[in-house]
This record gives sequence, structure tokens and C-alpha cells, in this order.
Amino acid sequence: MWTERVRTAVLRHRVAVGVVWLLVLLLGGATAVLGLGRLDQSFTASGGPGHRANRAVQERYGNGAAVAPLVAVVTWDVRTRESAERLADALDRVAGPGARTVSYAGTGDEGFLGADGRTVYALVYPGAGKPDLAGLAAVEEAAVSLRAGLRTALPEARVEVTGVLPLQHDSALAGPGAAALAVKAACALGLLLVLVLAFRSALGVLAPLLLAAVTSVGALVLVEAVAGFAEISFVVVYLVPVTAFVVAVHRWAQPPGTADRSAVTGGAAGAAGAAACAVLAVCPAAFLRSVGVAGLAVCAVGTAAALTLTPVLRSVAGPVAVPRPVRRARALPAVGLVRPARALPAVGLVLLVLLTGAATQLRVGNPEARALVASGPARDGLDRLAAAGVPSGVLNPLEVLVPEGADATEVAARAARVPGVLLAAAPAAWQRSGSALVVVVPEGEPMTAAGAGTVTALRSALAGTGVLVGGSGVVDRDLVDGVYGLLPYAVPLAALAAFGVLSRRLGPDPAARAALGGLLAAGASAGALVVVWQSGPAGTGAVTGWVPLVVGAFAFCVSLERSAASASGGPGWAGGVAAVAGALAVLAVGIGPQVELALLVSGFAAGAVAAVASGRLLVVRAGVRPRSSPQLV
Repeated sequence: MWTERVRTAVLRHRVAVGVVWLLVLLLGGATAVLGLGRLDQSFTASGGPGHRANRAVQERYGNGAAVAPLVAVVTWDVRTRESAERLADALDRVAGPGARTVSYAGTGDEGFLGADGRTVYALVYPGAGKPDLAGLAAVEEAAVSLRAGLRTALPEARVEVTGVLPLQHDSALAGPGAAALAVKAACALGLLLVLVLAFRSALGVLAPLLLAAVTSVGALVLVEAVAGFAEISFVVVYLVPVTAFVVAVHRWAQPPGTADRSAVTGGAAGAAGAAACAVLAVCPAAFLRSVGVAGLAVCAVGTAAALTLTPVLRSVAGPVAVPRPVRRARALPAVGLVRPARALPAVGLVLLVLLTGAATQLRVGNPEARALVASGPARDGLDRLAAAGVPSGVLNPLEVLVPEGADATEVAARAARVPGVLLAAAPAAWQRSGSALVVVVPEGEPMTAAGAGTVTALRSALAGTGVLVGGSGVVDRDLVDGVYGLLPYAVPLAALAAFGVLSRRLGPDPAARAALGGLLAAGASAGALVVVWQSGPAGTGAVTGWVPLVVGAFAFCVSLERSAASASGGPGWAGGVAAVAGALAVLAVGIGPQVELALLVSGFAAGAVAAVASGRLLVVRAGVRPRSSPQLV
């Protein structure tokens, strides 16, 4: 068998093989860190009308566009001419060079006033605000300067500064509380305990961690190489290491006595995952392409490590996985299913199906402002707006780029008549190269049904005028139209590609069930986000758009790995160990007050559990399994 020849050659040159992988880890790690700048850090869906508008705004004005503005909230009587002039002067002086501001003081539009007549808000676009990580950090720093400067300039007024980015920043600064730290520590200890109980030795515990590390580094290097000539999103930085870790634990849990079969099966699962990811990699949407390229890289490097590094580590570590004795399974007539001795209860199947159904109710978008942080300076500003009756849609205004020759005032007047628009203004200072900008403030946040409806209605009202509708409020709509709109076509094709590869190794029936299990795991992981976060106690109202894509791809690939190994005679407990280890690892790292990070890590945990659960429900007899192989559990 060719795997035996590979294994023999690897063990004959084990030192050289070990040195090569060590260089991959060290040099590749340095290369991966230096190459992170090649990845697109904007987290926006490229190619859509909103992206084109935001790019044009960014090129001409240097700020705003996809970056939500700061919102200065001032409680003060600005209806007198003197107070309005003082406010306008203070905003101009403290906003910084290159900043754009708009408020009641400059427009006289009472949409900038609260219901109490004393609370006024101003939109401030800092000069250094680009839709990347560095630009977002600059906006967060500008919020601190703006708050301090306005309080100094207007000592008799109550001044707060809020906005989407300041709210997220305050969440990051809050840090995990005592309870969260205790949970993180418990998860870390639980992870160590699971690995020790499964692998029985120090080297046995370290080996899957090493396999995961080299796979992650090698995959990231490949992804960054692709990013040199194609747009690849930064989200792969989250997908690669988690997928590599779970797959590494699962492959290391395969019994050493079946190393050859494990390698072949792992290669088949990797090839199936690669085929599925290759379908995504050729998609026109950058987010799907990024996920596909990352999955393809993990499958390729992971399979290479399984065939070469794993035998070397096994020769040093010795037996590290001891399969549990299991009872024989009883075959169901005709259909070829195996009834495990400890079958997942029927309630488990119902739960997975219900979660998959819940995924159809997914609302894509950043979490609502009220869910981002419970306290802090930015939350004080948000609460002040709410108390004054100002809707939270002001945090995500739209920017309409008016081309040369068009009347910006007329565009603003037409926009103001759109249902759901609080105000529309055309500041005289917002003109560059013959173009002008109109700011449109919606009442609803863009992730809500009302906010999304406003964006759609505004685009319809301005259709045919030559204007471009951009701003932070259109990013979610672009993601829905440009990325999620492709999923009904891309997902079945990816599953079909995985089935085609697995059927050659496992046969049509096991391959079909493995592909179905992957789809069920992906859907259930997205549904868990809907139930727990969007509609659950957290009440985020929406799920960050790229998170379900990353989590779903992870669950699909891990489920294929588990199903292929089980159908080929691998121990059933291996999938459980990998799932629990993966869930504990991400929870130990990510539990904390940052809502978007919590969304991601809980999605990964749900995906790991869903992958092993769906696999247990769809295990079948495979003709390639030797008679001496253990029964599936």
C-alpha cells in the first residue's frame, strides 16, 4: 500500500522530516505574522453597490464611507445664535484636521435635536478613518480627544461621545469579570483534562497541539500567498487555527495500529473538504472565496502533516490512544444503517433539525447598539440619546455621493421624504472635485427590519439620478445581497463536490450521509447563533454577518472528517474528544464582554458539538472497513 511506503520512508528519515516541519513552524510563523497586512481588514462585502459607493467616498473625502461616525451628544440650549455658534466653533476646533462634521448648528435641521429641545447630537467623521484595523483604532482614539475637547470648550454643557466603534471599544476595555475568568480557567483545565485522559502521556497531549500549530502556520502562509493576487478577508485568521486544532485532535485519536487506514481516511476527508472549499474558492464573493481558500489550505497542509509528521510523532510518543470497548451494533434491515448501542436520543435529532430551521431566520448585521456594552462612556452617550427620544439609527447614517452637475440640495430633499428617514442634509463644506455629499440619518439601525427597509427605499427613491448610496448602513445589505444570496447555489455544489470525492473511498451511501451530516452541522451551528444571541437572552437582534460563514465552514469540514473516519472503522469516541477539546479551547480563549468575539467562539463551540452529533446520527457501514475494525459508537 502506498501509505505504508510513505510511512516507511518518513520513519527512515524522521530527523529530516522533523526538521522540515520545525522550520515550517518557526519560519512560517514569522512569515505569517508579517503577511497579515496582505489580508483585507475591512470586513465588508466587496463588489456590491454600497462597496463601490464607499470606495468612491473614501477616495474623494478620505474618511467616512464604511466607517460609522462618532456621535457627539450635547445637552445644552443651542437654539440661541450664540450657543449654536459656540457649538459649531468647538466642533471645528476639536474634531481634528480633515474631519467632517454636521449638526444643528450648521444646518438648522431640527432632526438633530432631541424631544426635550436641549439635547443635540453632531456627526463627526475623523480625518483618519479608513475601513481597516488601523483606521478603526484611529477613530477610537479620536473619540477620546473629541470628548475631552468638547467638555473643555463647553464647560457648562453635558457632553458625551458615542458611536458604534466607541461602544465596541468600551466593550473591549471592560475585560472579563470574575465569573468569566473563572469559566475561562475551568475551560482551560477541562481541555487539559480531556487531552490527558484521551492520550495518557505528556507527549501524547503535546502532539496534537504541535500538529495543529504546523497546520495553522502552513495554511496561513498559503492563504497569504493567495492574498497577493486575490482579495482575501481577515476572517481566515479565525477559521484556520480552530479548524486545524479540532482536525489534529481527531486524527491523533485514531489508533496507532490502524495508522495506514487513518492516513488514507484522513486524506479522503481532507480531499473531500478541499473539494467543497474549492467550490467556495471560485465564488465571485470575496467572503466566500476567503473561506474556501482557507479551508482548502487547512485540508492540504493537514493531510501532508498527517502523512509525514504524525508517523514521526507516533514513533516517539508510542501508543497514545486506547479505544474503549464497545458493544456490537445491530444493523437496521435494508437501509444499511448502524444502530449504535448508545444512539443519540431522538430529541438530539429533533434539536439539530430545529436549529437548522432556526438558521433560516438569521438576520445578518452588527449587533444592535444597546447589546454591545452595558456601561462606559460610550454607553452613557447612547443612553442620553435614548432619554432624549433620539432613535439609535443615528449611529449608522448613510452617505449619498452626488456627482458633478447634480443638485445636492434637491437630492437631500428627495431623501428626506423617504419613509424611515429622520433627516437629510447637504452641508456646504462637504464638496470635493465637483461632487458633494448628502448625509441621510435613518431612524432604524441597519440590521433591523425597519433600517433595512429604509436603505432599500432610499435606493429606489434615488434610482436614475446618478448618485451612489454608501455609508456604514449599507454594509450589511451588501453582505446579504452579495454573499448570502449565493449560498443557495454554493452550498449544494460544495456538498456535491465532497460527496463525489468521498464516494470513491467510502461508497455512495456513506458519502451521501457524510455530506448530509456536514450540511446539518453547518446549519445547526448557524441556528444556535440565532437562538442564543439574535433572539435569546443576549438580544443582539442580529448576528455579525461573517460569523455564520466562518462557523458553518468549520462545522462542515469537521463533520466530514468525523464521518469519514467513523465510516472507515475509526473509534467513535475520537469525534467526541475532538469536539469537546475544540469547544473548550475556543471558550477558554474567547469568553468575555466583547459581543462579536463571544458570538464567534460560541458559534465554534456549537459547530464542534453539532459536527459530532450529526455524525453519530448518520454513521453507516462502509465496505472499506476491515472485519477487525471496532464497531462504531
